[in-house]
Formats: sequence, C-alpha cells, structure tokens
Amino acid sequence: MSINRDWQDNRMTRRSLLHGVGALGIMAALSRLLPSYVLAGTTIAEAGSPSELRRTTIDLRIAESPFRIGELTGMAKTINGTLPGPLIRLKEGDNVRINVTNRLMDDTSIHWHGLLLPPDMDGVPGVSFAGIKPATTFSYRYPIRQSGTYWYHSHSGFQEQSGVYGPLIIDPIEPEPFQYDRDYVVVLSDWTFESPESVFGNLKKQSDYYNFQKRGAPEFFSDVSRMGLGPALQNYLMWDGMRMDPTDFADVTGYTYTYLMNGLAPEQNWTGLFLPGERVRLRFIAATAMTFYDIRLPGLAMTVVQADGQNVQPVVVDEFRMGPAETYDVIVQPTEDRAYTIFAETLDRSGYARGTLATRAGMVAPLPDRRPRPLRTMAAMGMHMDGMDMGHMNKHDQHGGAHMEPPEMDKSKKHATEHLHDKHDMSDLPPDESRHSMIPGSTPVQHAPGHHGTGNQSVAEYSRQQLDEPGIGLENTGTRVLVYTDLKSLAPYPDQREPGREIELHLTGHMERYMWSFDGKKYSEAKEPIFFRNGERLRFTFVNDTMMEHPLHLHGMWMHLENGAGAFLPRKHTVIVKPAERISVAITADAPGRWAFHCHLLFHMEAGMFRVVEVSDEEPSVRS
Repeated sequence: MSINRDWQDNRMTRRSLLHGVGALGIMAALSRLLPSYVLAGTTIAEAGSPSELRRTTIDLRIAESPFRIGELTGMAKTINGTLPGPLIRLKEGDNVRINVTNRLMDDTSIHWHGLLLPPDMDGVPGVSFAGIKPATTFSYRYPIRQSGTYWYHSHSGFQEQSGVYGPLIIDPIEPEPFQYDRDYVVVLSDWTFESPESVFGNLKKQSDYYNFQKRGAPEFFSDVSRMGLGPALQNYLMWDGMRMDPTDFADVTGYTYTYLMNGLAPEQNWTGLFLPGERVRLRFIAATAMTFYDIRLPGLAMTVVQADGQNVQPVVVDEFRMGPAETYDVIVQPTEDRAYTIFAETLDRSGYARGTLATRAGMVAPLPDRRPRPLRTMAAMGMHMDGMDMGHMNKHDQHGGAHMEPPEMDKSKKHATEHLHDKHDMSDLPPDESRHSMIPGSTPVQHAPGHHGTGNQSVAEYSRQQLDEPGIGLENTGTRVLVYTDLKSLAPYPDQREPGREIELHLTGHMERYMWSFDGKKYSEAKEPIFFRNGERLRFTFVNDTMMEHPLHLHGMWMHLENGAGAFLPRKHTVIVKPAERISVAITADAPGRWAFHCHLLFHMEAGMFRVVEVSDEEPSVRS
C-alpha cells in the first residue's frame, strides 16, 4: 500500500495547523507540497489499533517539484511530491518492503538512518549498494528490529540538501514506559535557493564565504578596553596566524539558508494544537544538512524520554542542542490556555526555525530574545589550558599522547544549573550506584608530534572529554541544558563486556582549502576500511583536532556513549564531538558487512570526512 497523502489522511484526523493572515489560503497552496502530517495532528486515541498501523509495502517516488517560500520559488527534490517526505509509520516486528522509484536525471538512494538492517539495504552507494538509476525502482526489504523516532534521507550527492528526507516512526510492540496524549513530529531542516553544488563550490573557493559575523573594528576596541591593548592584539594575531576566525561556527549560515520546521519557514509558523493539561510528545528530528540547533520552548520544561530513538531515563531540561541527524523525543505538559513558541536557534545565531503549540487556531506566542553570537577561545580550541602545570605530564600513553593532570576547571564555564537537573517521576530508575563510572578521556591528553600531514590545518595541543559541558553559547544561560552525561539508558545494555581493544581516529580538516578528513586522509586517500572483528567488543575513540563540532554517524551498529553511566550507557547512532574533545563509544560488532562511517555535516562528508567500516571474521589484509 502506498504511503501518500490519501493514506495519511485516513490515519490522521485533519486539523488546521497553519495559522495567521490568510491561513486557509496558505493551507490550500501548501497542501500540494507539504506532507499531510504537517497539516494534521495525531492523538494517541486517533492512531488506531496495532493492526491498522502495520504496513508492509510502501511506494516512494523521488522527483523534482517546485518549492516556494514567500516570493521565491525554487526546484526541490521531493519524495512523493512533498518536502519533507511523507511520514512512514511502521511497527516493531514488521517485515517491510519499500519500493523507491527514481524520476530524477541522476542516480539516487535512500538511507534508513539509525535502523539495524542488512548492509545491502542500508542505501549507501559505493559501499554495499549500487544506487538507484534513473527511471528504475529499487525494493528495500528488511525486518523492523527496533522502535522509536528515526528518519530517512538520500545518500547520493547533495540530494539531502535539496529535500530528499522524511520522518520514520516505529511503534513498539510493548507499551512505552511513559504516557502522553498527543503526538507531533517536528522535522528541522535547512533550505537554500542556491544549488548545493554552488554552495559547495563557494566554500571550496573561500571557506568563510557565508560568514558575515566576523569581528570588526568596534569589537576590537571593545576587547582592548576589556583586556588591554597587548592581550587583545595578541589574541587577534594568534587567530590570524592560524588562518581561522573565532566566529566560525557554521560553514553555511542564514545568509543563504532559510531554516524550516516541518517544511515551513519561520513566518509560516507551523502549529500544533493541545488542550490545557495534556501531555504532548514532540519528536524532534534534525534533518539538517549543515545546521546545529538549540531547542527551547520558553515557559515550558521538557522531559527528554528518547535519544536517537532509544528510551532514556527521563530528565527535565529547559533546552538542548541537536546536531545534524540526531533525534530527541520530549514530553511537555502545558497547563495554561495560551500559545508557546517552539524556538530552534542556530548555533551561529544567524537564524532560527520557529513553530507554535497553541490551544486554538490563530494564536501566536512571542519570540524569545535572540542570543548574541558567541566567540571561540584558544582554550576551547585546546591551544592552551589556564592553570595547567605542564610539569605534571605523565609518560606517553599507548596513543602517542601524554596524559596530563586536569586543571582546576573554570567554575563560570561549568554547567550553569547542574544541580537543578532532576528526574521526572515517569518510571522507576535504576540504583544510584550504577551512575558512577570512569569516563574515558576525562584526563586531558597532549597531542602527539605528528600533525596528520597537509590534509590538516592545525591540531589542538590537548584534548579531553567534555560530555558534561553544554557547548559553546549555552554555558551561562541560567537554564537547565541537556548534556550528554544526562543520558542514561532506561535498561542495562545487553553486552556488558569491557572493550577488548581501542581504535583511535582523529577528526581533521583544512578550513582554508575546505578539506575534511579522518587522520589527515580524505576518503579517496584511505587505502583500507576500518576493521571490526565480527562479535568483538571494542572502543572507538574520536579526537577532534578541528575548531568545529562534528556529528559522527556509524551505520549498521549502535554506539554506546561512554559517559559514565555504568551499565546504562545510552545507545546512539550519531554523536557530537566538540572542538578539542576526546570521546569514546563502545561498540558490539554484531553486523557483518561493509558500513559507512562519516561526519553528518553533508559538505564535510562530501569533502572527504568519510570511511568504510568492515565487520568480518578476517582482516582485509589477510584475505586471499
């Protein structure tokens, strides 16, 4: 049975969720391009019985369609004529067949992000799949072995940036451990009327082409007044010598991007309805090509109940940061008869996506104050560490680095309201003693002498894990900000073996040449895949030598984030690695085959930050 607008309308009660001036006219104009889950809400009571949710055959068509925002119209690459693509809703235990027909002039593909499936169904051309040629249909067939909030997108060229993405919800067999009355999908993305190829070409010619937030003369004189002439001048000269800019947070900014919520620009104001006192589940999906979002609903606390589709011990926060490809499910319970803004501000503060939760059609909530653009510091880049006694270095460790005693942490940069993080009373939590374990990378490690060749512009002098830090721009908000150490699996993960070996991978890049890589080598220069032995438990350690955050995604297997949660390490398919950060994930290599591993910043991946992981009984070098 095809998933199309008619099928969606049968499953969901139609509601008017687009409001404002001329709302009915806007709805009529948009209904041809927007998927129906944007125009209709679903309550749990309306979702139907489990048998009604089971769909084993789905038809998707990838083609070009006009896409309009305001007075501008461009050509999008769409799925079944909509942007985002249609909501696919399956049930754990299903055996699904998804027929994808390519009506483009180029090859295409669909990757089922975060799903555990056979490697030839993963949808990455050139890894274990040939792609879908124009005017042909490829049938994806795989069993559904999990539940939660996921998404799907093209893994061919820049098609994801042009609109080939959509939400994927898998309902569990067993009842969920939390309750809610209303359910909304919130797909966040970024759109440009430039061709993605032009954007990439501009970055290759000038890496800061879209950065219009650089420090100017007024800011320099302000720094002189605050720091003194010598220190201010030295700071500017250091950044200039590195050929970097402390305002470099996003390669592509609001100069060309319009930030979308469920395919709608901020002025179009996607809206979800609720009744006061209802518990509303918001399934946030970062289907962004290049954008990190900071999410908040002013006036409402959020209870995080899932991360990357996996149940976590509920934690109450006021805001959280999402990197491209991550998903977070939160529950809010508005009690007042009023509107609330869903505000997704970009990390570089150059723009935002916006929506509304409201009790009636036409209600609008005010936008919160925009936060100032932050600045990176040399300390945050791992270039020096205030208060560190360099004489306390230990001997070089097995990675070629030297461990150093951690300095006294700057208290102003600690999690602003760490003590305010409290647990929601939605489930029984595991014993307290399970939450105290060592986190790999807690002790700062000095970088080895090698700089990874010409493919790397500079390296951080030291690296350390920063899992308990909210990230730049969120340090002193006075709010409860989700950090990775808050994430704890609801149940102990099944494989409790200690990792038998460690693989360390450095995240490298050259901003001036817009080259991105692992260990200084682009994908085209990597001779062999990264080898995982079938069935082993291993530690994968990521060291970020660059000045940018990178969301790393491993296909085919879960990454257990080693965040100190003991037996309750959270399972994630995508992890953000901050500048100068060293983090580790534990992996059970239980999926034989070839799998993609890459940065999920689309242009970084296309520039070379991509590898193949091969899970096998034999290393590639010893095969006949």
